[in-house]
Amino acid sequence: MTAESSPPRVTPDGRVELSDVGPIEGSRFFNPELAPVPVEQRTWTTYNFFALWMGMAHNIPSYTLAASLIALGMDWVQAFLTITLGNLIVLVPMLLNSHAGTKYGIPFPVFARAFYGIRGANLVALLRAFIACAWFGIQTWVGGKALHVIVGRLAGDGWVSASEVGGQPWTLWLCFFGFWVVQMLVIWRGMEAIRRFENWTAPLVSVGFLILLGYVLVKAGGFGPILHTGSALGWGPDFWKVFFPALMGMIAFWSTLSLNMPDFTRFGGSQRKQAIGQVLGLPTTMSFIAIVAILTTSGAQALYGEAIWDPADLASRFDSTVLVIVALVSLVLATISANLAANVVSPSYDFSNAFPRRITFAVGGLITGVIGILIQPWRLISDPSIYIFAWLGFYGGLLASVAGVFVAGYWVIGKTELHLTDLYLDGRGAYWFNGGWNWRAVLATLVGSVLAVGGAHGGPFPADGLIPFLKPLYDYNWVVGFAAGFLVFLALKDNTAKETTR
Repeated sequence: MTAESSPPRVTPDGRVELSDVGPIEGSRFFNPELAPVPVEQRTWTTYNFFALWMGMAHNIPSYTLAASLIALGMDWVQAFLTITLGNLIVLVPMLLNSHAGTKYGIPFPVFARAFYGIRGANLVALLRAFIACAWFGIQTWVGGKALHVIVGRLAGDGWVSASEVGGQPWTLWLCFFGFWVVQMLVIWRGMEAIRRFENWTAPLVSVGFLILLGYVLVKAGGFGPILHTGSALGWGPDFWKVFFPALMGMIAFWSTLSLNMPDFTRFGGSQRKQAIGQVLGLPTTMSFIAIVAILTTSGAQALYGEAIWDPADLASRFDSTVLVIVALVSLVLATISANLAANVVSPSYDFSNAFPRRITFAVGGLITGVIGILIQPWRLISDPSIYIFAWLGFYGGLLASVAGVFVAGYWVIGKTELHLTDLYLDGRGAYWFNGGWNWRAVLATLVGSVLAVGGAHGGPFPADGLIPFLKPLYDYNWVVGFAAGFLVFLALKDNTAKETTR
């Protein structure tokens, strides 16, 4: 029996809301931003979700993700296949976890309470938050670089060749911190400001990438030189050695959102609207940016003899100042749009979940911005092999085990049913478990994580792997982490089910 004092209201389309939040308002695990969204405020349409994905996918790191595969030796067909397959795979857990947000109006960290416990949810919420902080820093760094090139074209060589501080021109640091401040001002205004920003930038963010592609096509003499550039890897063993770790990296790129999409779908007008919006949004927009990045990078390879995977560096070589400015202004807008949605919303909720009475959504966003600088993002994105195999691969394996627990707990064990009031109760209720922690979910996550990333090798990791006998599993880190988290949590389901339904 649950601790709910009054039954929640269920709409004809299956969405659930609390009739009265009074009984839980005094809980230290409640604040208005973590509370279930009332049904009348769940107004996001199919277009809102499509625009959200367009805004999140069309950004400089998405471009560099695709371009880096060319830099690693793939041809355009191999790179496009790898990215498209990765996006289709990660879309599955994303839609599965999105369902709870729309049905109950709850954000990701509150959803996590159902499986990890009221307190234990902070473990995965903060893990997700710190990864988002790093991504926020990466997006801000690449956006700042684009801004630096724009100003350099207008101000001259003195700007670009300014004296260095910390290995970079001081003018680049100025652009980086200026870009940071602009984003903090938007996030301070809350979720509605982010939604409006996404809506008006979504149709514009493709312009910069198309300008890059058009310029390269003209200079290279059309698609011919691009499409006929062969793979340095072939289709033999050399390709497959790169393909599987790269595929895991492609999945990991959006594995963060596969967990925290409830942060957005809690505002969904219906399950149909959020699902169709995402199905139309993620695969199509990522495939579009992938093919543009792949063709542009392949064209640059034909023109300059090297695969230039940073669009700001590529644009800086253009002859036309007008083209450089138009292209990079579009990319700067795209990067702000993506960063706010993908890398600030989730940690803002996550930090608020850790200290609901002290940290608001806006304060959580500010914390995200500060940590994003301290992580030194310019180091994470300095090399394509480290970017994909070390950074993306490692955190993708960690988050995959969490996704496995979520899917097993919500769809298999819980049959999509949650006790809504109990998600906020202090010291009692279905999700208090043992002192606010469900050790079974923690164990499943730990086992999945160790199996997925214990064999991490290359880049900053030992050549033989952190745990040598697990090294072969690391090339399949996301699949291993998801499967292990899912299966271990299911293996403990009998005891877990008894506790959560008391």
